[in-house]
Amino acid sequence: MSLAHFESPFDVARHPSFEPEVKRAILASWASDAAAVRNRPGLRKPRALRRPVPVDDIFAALRSLEQ
Repeated sequence: MSLAHFESPFDVARHPSFEPEVKRAILASWASDAAAVRNRPGLRKPRALRRPVPVDDIFAALRSLEQ
C-alpha cells in the first residue's frame, strides 16, 4: 500500500497491518519541519498526502498509539 492512499494521520494510526513502530515513523516524518507548509507553521504537507493536515492532528494520532 502506498502512503498516497492516506488522507489523514488517523488513517495511519488505525491501519491494521502496520506495526506501531512503523506508524510512529510515518507520523514523525509527517510532523517534521521538512513537511511544513511555507508560511503556515501549523500545517504539514508530506508528499504522500493530497492536501495539508494540521500538525496537531499528527500529534493526536501519535498520542492515540500510546493508548
